[in-house]
Amino acid sequence: MTTSQVPLAERLRPTTLNELVGQQHLTGNGSILKTAIEHGKIPSMILWGPPGVGKTTIANIIAQTLEVPFYTLSAISSGVKEVREVIERAKNQQNVILFIDEIHRFNKGQQDALLGAVEKGIITLIGATTENPSFEVNSALLSRCQVYVLRSLDESDLIALLHHALQNDVLLKTKKYELKETAAIINISGGDARKLLNLLELVAESIQVSPFGGDLEGAGAVITDELVMQVAQQKIALYDKKGEQHYDIISAFIKSIRGSDPNAAVYWLARMIEGGEDVKFIARRLLILASEDIGNANPNALLLANATFDAVNKIGYPESRIILSQCATYLATSAKSNAAYVAIGNALAAVQKHGDLPVPLHIRNAPTNLMKNLNYGKDYAYAHNYENNFSPQEYLPKEITGTTFYNPGNNAREDEIRKNLKTWWKDKYGY
Repeated sequence: MTTSQVPLAERLRPTTLNELVGQQHLTGNGSILKTAIEHGKIPSMILWGPPGVGKTTIANIIAQTLEVPFYTLSAISSGVKEVREVIERAKNQQNVILFIDEIHRFNKGQQDALLGAVEKGIITLIGATTENPSFEVNSALLSRCQVYVLRSLDESDLIALLHHALQNDVLLKTKKYELKETAAIINISGGDARKLLNLLELVAESIQVSPFGGDLEGAGAVITDELVMQVAQQKIALYDKKGEQHYDIISAFIKSIRGSDPNAAVYWLARMIEGGEDVKFIARRLLILASEDIGNANPNALLLANATFDAVNKIGYPESRIILSQCATYLATSAKSNAAYVAIGNALAAVQKHGDLPVPLHIRNAPTNLMKNLNYGKDYAYAHNYENNFSPQEYLPKEITGTTFYNPGNNAREDEIRKNLKTWWKDKYGY
């Protein structure tokens, strides 16, 4: 493959930690990962972060720096057979690193195949994932790995990458490009370095073959926001099957449901399905939305979303498209409330502000005589012994008594909840 056939993002892939842009919390001087590399001993790890922020690059840098055998598998195209083949080869080598891209796509059986080799030190595992490993990596494997969180690149990081590419790439530096505006290319890239650099290359190529900038030989050309948008609309795929744009599409999908537009919801759903998006990713986001954006306005929403998650795991594509459509349209047309979401946010803020406030004595557990002698549980009023199963006693620490964390939303069901709360608590919580 000639240099011109290698994508710009690959041509500029860093080979040392010092060349890496961003992730200083992991790779800067004194950071935990850099220190581990300098000592020549790294743990098995999961690199969790959005696309294009350096997960694969970090894995490559580790292997090159330590000069150890390095095997790469993609969870999309590899299975237990390929994992076992690498493990067998590793038994005859030392300090072998196995990098698995998109490890969240491995099922339980495939992940279990790694356990023994990781535990015995036959391989050091580096897994890369865009999904929360708490949900997508089984607990046994997760317990044997350190989880490092990578962050989206900020605007200064991305601009630095653009200038680095124009000044140092073997092909681009021979042309006199002027980077006049960066807003469009930064916004479209969404913090993804690979996406940013590949779009820059497309823009550069368009200047050479179109009237935008004419002949570049010795002349130079200006890269503007208008030019970037023209190229992006013409050449960038509507949905990247590798998942590099799925954050934009899932955002549109969720916001359409939150905004009660079932038509927009099924359109964005179709875009994801057509693009090959992971069915579990879509179903999991519906499950979160059912609680975050609907909650007690319609508790059945959570039940349906949970049933949807179970169903699509059993069925998969193509039939699961019907189940996803049913759930998405139901959630979109449901009454909405974010009261439960706001309530837990308010409560967490109180915990962070006030710290570990003591539990009132009368609602503490008293399993021993000593605790009873210390008045644990004394004067507790068992609610079911009172009229309407309610006793107006204090349940919060005295320092925050009367604090309202949950405010029912404005919908039929939560209006009834508010009415009950006002009857029970009178004016204590301001309902």
